[in-house]
Amino acid sequence: MILVDDAGAFIPSINHSPWDGVTLADFVMPFFLFIVGVSLALAYKRVPNKVLATKKAVLRALKLFVLGLVLQGGFFHGLRNLTYGVDISSIRVMGVLQRIAIAYLVAAICEIWLRGDGDVDCGHALLRRYRFQLLVGLIITMTYTVLLYGLYVPDWEYEISVAGSAPRSFSVKCGVRGDTGPGCNVVGMVDRKILGLEHLYKRPVYQRTKQCSINSPRNGPLPSDAPSWCEAPFDPEGLLSSVMAIVTCLIGLQFGHVIVHMKDHRERIFQWMIPSFCLLAMAFSLDFFGLRMNKPLYSISYTCVTAGAAGLLFVGIYFLVDVYGYRRPAFAMEWMGVHALMIYILIACNILPFFIQGFYWGEPRNNLLTLIGIGA
Repeated sequence: MILVDDAGAFIPSINHSPWDGVTLADFVMPFFLFIVGVSLALAYKRVPNKVLATKKAVLRALKLFVLGLVLQGGFFHGLRNLTYGVDISSIRVMGVLQRIAIAYLVAAICEIWLRGDGDVDCGHALLRRYRFQLLVGLIITMTYTVLLYGLYVPDWEYEISVAGSAPRSFSVKCGVRGDTGPGCNVVGMVDRKILGLEHLYKRPVYQRTKQCSINSPRNGPLPSDAPSWCEAPFDPEGLLSSVMAIVTCLIGLQFGHVIVHMKDHRERIFQWMIPSFCLLAMAFSLDFFGLRMNKPLYSISYTCVTAGAAGLLFVGIYFLVDVYGYRRPAFAMEWMGVHALMIYILIACNILPFFIQGFYWGEPRNNLLTLIGIGA
């Protein structure tokens, strides 16, 4: 995620898709949410005190959310500006860690309170034991779909402040239902109404679409006929889109249950492969019929394709590490997984990039960060 955010503008192949469609970068966040769900199944394998476990989950999610506010709310000003501090009136409320916190909390509560009793000796028994968790995922998906295609999106306005001149005002004409384009979708409307425009991400991915950039898929000058919404704020980790992120975490949770209840390698792999292929088939079917894969909206087809791909990748790693015993090559990934949050903090605070930038050859600008397009 850090590499995509910092170097994606210079290397389009690892950058996010400007709107519809997916790139490799669009799989990173869902993969992380998926593995959070898997780990929750292992962490809550036994829950002696449900109330205490719930309190700990709420506290952990709250800490993660607040940390996200500090790291992505604008408190740190970037590698080229090592000052810090943020105006509360314009702090970004949502972000990567905030989304993870929300998905983690809901999935943890489901795992603590919504699981049945009885032995699990087959796939059907697994479905029966965790049927209420599956029902929660289904309800969330249906609610998201009804809101996305059913809510009315009215016309709206926004302003852009320019240093040394008067603010520029823009009017976006909508008056539609079910629109999934950048300017008139329900996901953006919900964030504007609840969070406020001043608390949204100021550099949305759709600024790299053909409508908004003559250098698409890179950022560039606006075309002469650019739509009025091109410079509007839009949060890729908004409120409504984070609802579907919960579903990704719940899917990972079900994969974790297979580890808990089934010990045979073949049985585990079978129970993982079937839903993975089903999710992928559903994703491409939905995309074919017009429900496009879209990360900013976290569409249903996007949820399915990323969860299905995460499942297959999980099976592949399981084959190599647990079945064939290739543990040593995976040591680096294991270490990064254990210290993922600390690594993220060090980079998001510019501590690690600042340290790396101190090593150069010949002159300060000849350093590793400049080479990959991150440094000054």
